[in-house]
Amino acid sequence: MSAQPDTMTLSTQTAAEPRHDRGGKRACIHCGLPFRPTAGREEFCCTGCEYVYHLIRDEGLEKFYDLRDGAGAPALPSVFQPRDYRWLEEMVRAAETEVGRGGKARLVLDLQGISCVGCIWLIEKVFRRTDGASDIRIHSGLGRMELAWVAGSCDVVGFARKLQGFGYLVGPPVKEPRSESSRLVLRMGLCAVFAMNAMLFSLPFYLGMEEDFAFAGLFGWLTFFFATLSLIVGGGYFIRRAVSGLRHGVLHIDLPIALGIVAAYTASVGAWLTGQLGFMYFEFVSTFSFLMIVGRWAQTAAVERNRHRLLGRRLGPPRVEQTGPAGEVREVEVTALKEGDRYRVRPGEPVPLASRLHSSDTTVSMDWISGEAESQPVRRGGLVASGAILLGGEPAELEALEPWSRSLLEKLLNFGEDGPERSPLLERVIKIYLGVVMAVAGAGGAAWWLLAGDIPTAVQVLVSVLVVSCPCVLGVALPLTDEIAISRLRALGIFVRNAFLWTRLRGVRKILFDKTGTLTLETLALDNPEAIDRLADRERTALGQLVAGSRHPVATCLREWVLARQPGLMPGGGAPAREVVGSGLEWRDAEGTVWRLGKADWAAGSEAANDAGVSGTVLGRDGRACAVFRLREQVREDAASEIAALQGEGYPVTILSGDRPEKTRALAAQLGLPADRALGGLSPDEKAAWVDAHAMDEALMVGDGANDSLAFDRALCRGTPAIDRGLLENKADFYFLGKGLGGIRRLLAAGRLRDRVVKVIFVYAVAYNLAAVAVCLAGWMNPLVAAIIMPISSLVSLALVALGLRRLGRQGS
Repeated sequence: MSAQPDTMTLSTQTAAEPRHDRGGKRACIHCGLPFRPTAGREEFCCTGCEYVYHLIRDEGLEKFYDLRDGAGAPALPSVFQPRDYRWLEEMVRAAETEVGRGGKARLVLDLQGISCVGCIWLIEKVFRRTDGASDIRIHSGLGRMELAWVAGSCDVVGFARKLQGFGYLVGPPVKEPRSESSRLVLRMGLCAVFAMNAMLFSLPFYLGMEEDFAFAGLFGWLTFFFATLSLIVGGGYFIRRAVSGLRHGVLHIDLPIALGIVAAYTASVGAWLTGQLGFMYFEFVSTFSFLMIVGRWAQTAAVERNRHRLLGRRLGPPRVEQTGPAGEVREVEVTALKEGDRYRVRPGEPVPLASRLHSSDTTVSMDWISGEAESQPVRRGGLVASGAILLGGEPAELEALEPWSRSLLEKLLNFGEDGPERSPLLERVIKIYLGVVMAVAGAGGAAWWLLAGDIPTAVQVLVSVLVVSCPCVLGVALPLTDEIAISRLRALGIFVRNAFLWTRLRGVRKILFDKTGTLTLETLALDNPEAIDRLADRERTALGQLVAGSRHPVATCLREWVLARQPGLMPGGGAPAREVVGSGLEWRDAEGTVWRLGKADWAAGSEAANDAGVSGTVLGRDGRACAVFRLREQVREDAASEIAALQGEGYPVTILSGDRPEKTRALAAQLGLPADRALGGLSPDEKAAWVDAHAMDEALMVGDGANDSLAFDRALCRGTPAIDRGLLENKADFYFLGKGLGGIRRLLAAGRLRDRVVKVIFVYAVAYNLAAVAVCLAGWMNPLVAAIIMPISSLVSLALVALGLRRLGRQGS
């Protein structure tokens, strides 16, 4: 959810658009992504990239740029934001207590932000520079790292904070340690061994080995043994999934794969027992099982890699602090609270229940829960809505007015279990495919039996048709198509999280956008960055101290600019800054000077403000204005052009926002949308109801906050920008990085291109099966030929995939 101008800013006028260089876009010298230079920011796409770039240079880590593979992701605002590491302090304390002082403590943590080998090198370098560090292992595919250090001698929390400054976030180990792809890797390795051995011991039969040869019987047993292992380890995966799908009434590609493996194995066992060696397809069973597992692994690993790039999130009820009978502070799950119970929420965290404020005045933000941009002051004794984010600098003492089961946040955080994904088109194709194969196999066998009276050949024809018509081409080529498409989209900053996204994209006819944090950026824009540059050293230090720990939208924006200009800036001495609700922030330095940041009449005095014509957020020193900062809501720079392009491609665009209707309509006008396509002031339920009524089975919904959660549940396809406080990554089919919306159109284009490639593969598969079945019906097929043409056909299909997806690669370049 984006932070927007509010009570801290005097003026809410819309500033002029940033000026563009005549030369057009440049590449950011940190992340490498193209951007339009503006006054005060000519080399970097954002303050985050500027900050991280200078930090890397100051730390002597420039080798990172040599190791990086192509353009990376821009630094997220999280590099500047205060972050609670109490959980890590507890984990470190427990790990060190277990081994004792001086022992080697170990910890496993989730890690977010790895995109290349340069990231791994930088993280390892930073850790090894930390006193007391012993060893670090990074699992980039899983998004996890293992740390080892000398207990009592290493600042692990300080290391985590330093990584945050470089753009990498650590979290408790929430991700599944053994993913589906890792389990498939084991199956794949075993099936490779089984297939090679099955081919090795069956080859002598094709090279003319006599049946009375001393080792013929042993070779037959070994071939049977390895084919059986392939059936159990490789085929068993598809058989279980096919049976599970049938129980749910769902047909998918695993069913014909399973039938092909079972048919080939059953026929081979029968042929072996009756001495009909020409009908044995044991090596086919092993090779086919291996190729199918390889294809499934490629498809699964590509999706999991995108899921693991972000920190795992515990999706259960939040925890809050409560004071026990003896005065001790303890953490409890919010489900344990009853109406009237007192609890405490720390700054930056959501208020889980509708509550009454019992501590001093504070400020909350509703943009996460309602999309309303402005923050709101709450006086002592006032009501705080469920889902409001606490922006004040001190914890809030609250009284619960409802149980968790009736709270709005519980409703929005509810992640229901998805049922089995269905593809009606694929199910129809599988039904037709199975019917045709069974009919052709039966007809071919019957013809040889009835017309030629050749029962052995009739059986061979029947079995060979069932075997060679196995969907090998589809089982390998389709997963590889998905893997290549997902990998190339990843290079464009688009991360597919759901393998069924492609099926859903075919049905998209309308596109819905949230406003705050989706069409606009998460942070405000500073229109006069030169005001930061003109500050004297003492003034800049005071500004840094004022905004250091605040989560207020204006303070967040100014903190980014101050640190981007001077990454090593250290706050001054004296007491910490305090919030004056409704006015701004105040800090007294060691010399007794009072510094204020906020409304002009409060920070600089009403008379001085009026005399100077001050308008904006003011930095004041003992009642005198030192600087004026003009901030505005920051629309994504390509939003207007991308929305126009989407509509030109036949996708009507609508804005669904919880922000005020007049602000929503003003943004729509700026983006070239008519007023009737800009719906503001909507509650989460009203957003969901609109999707139900107008676009349930045909909408792509793009949003970023809890207020979009119910609409996400109703939409056909869901996407979200990746932000640090994001909720919807766990519901989304995809997420995207960067400051623009171009990823939406690229994803839709990739979906259309993938569909064309899939059609080509289907045509090739039909042609291959027609030719192979014709050979079978003629009685010319044997196990050796089947084992040879299967991998050849797979290689041809892979070549078709690579050629078909070249355009997607050129998009990336």
